[in-house]
Amino acid sequence: MRNLSLKQLQAVAAIARLGTMTRAAQELNVTPAALTARIKSIEEEAGLPLFDRTSTGLKPTDAGREMLWAIDSINTVLETCAERLKTLRGGSGGRVAIGVVSTAKYFAPRIIAGFVHGHPGVEIELVVGNRGATVESLRDYKVDIAIMGRPPRDFPIAADVFGPHPLVVIAPPGHRLAGRTGITRAELAEEAFLVREYGSGTRSVFEEFMAGVLIRRARLGIDSGSNETIKQTVIAGLGIALISGHTVASEVEARRLVLLDVEGLPIRRDWFVVRRADKVLSPAAQAFWTYTVQEGAGWLPTLPLRPPRAGRPAA
Repeated sequence: MRNLSLKQLQAVAAIARLGTMTRAAQELNVTPAALTARIKSIEEEAGLPLFDRTSTGLKPTDAGREMLWAIDSINTVLETCAERLKTLRGGSGGRVAIGVVSTAKYFAPRIIAGFVHGHPGVEIELVVGNRGATVESLRDYKVDIAIMGRPPRDFPIAADVFGPHPLVVIAPPGHRLAGRTGITRAELAEEAFLVREYGSGTRSVFEEFMAGVLIRRARLGIDSGSNETIKQTVIAGLGIALISGHTVASEVEARRLVLLDVEGLPIRRDWFVVRRADKVLSPAAQAFWTYTVQEGAGWLPTLPLRPPRAGRPAA
């Protein structure tokens, strides 16, 4: 029955409802002869008659009733499809794949939660990875939108800024430079630094900021792909780090880490929503893009832009 067409199915349904070839042909705007040929073609393929002739008109046989069941099922599927398409057009349904660099995982779920609150019918797929993995997901059309601090430049993209991205230097509360003001880069060069892996946005900013200054590496020798590893290592007193302020807001508030007052810091970068330039966003994805651009900054973590000063020693 793979050769059945919607016109043939409509013919079966019309005859079953109206009881005669003539009335069904009038409704379908075809001749009775053409309609008869259409039904005969279906019966030949099915190998069974679809209608019995009775004194009160044409009545479906068992085979005809099976055909009507199939017609009802198809109509239900088409109606459901139409409703889903309507939902997709309105942006209140559908699926959005979002790639997020690991540094943004500290606030991206808040943005998503705010969006989903207003668009409960939209399904979100969240993919977290380092910058390289996120760029590749974007390049390969595996995600619709990416949230990152440094958009790629090796393929055409569209990007919008949605909020500031400060980078700061963190240290344990008991560090010798904690509470000092106007710390120079030369002074930092005496410290053991913990750094992100090559290719990360934070690593690039670190190398730009410390350009021309000879630094020594942490005794632990960490090139970490994890902000959490760096934070815990700094808390343990094994070094200091240049890191996204949005990854350490809770630790700074809890006084498990402090911000060092370094000349030229915090470094101001921006957060972006990014997509391929040739990617046509679905209404749901476009709604998320618009929400992030307009509301995303409100979901960013807060932290003191100036580190706390050391108190005066007791008299």
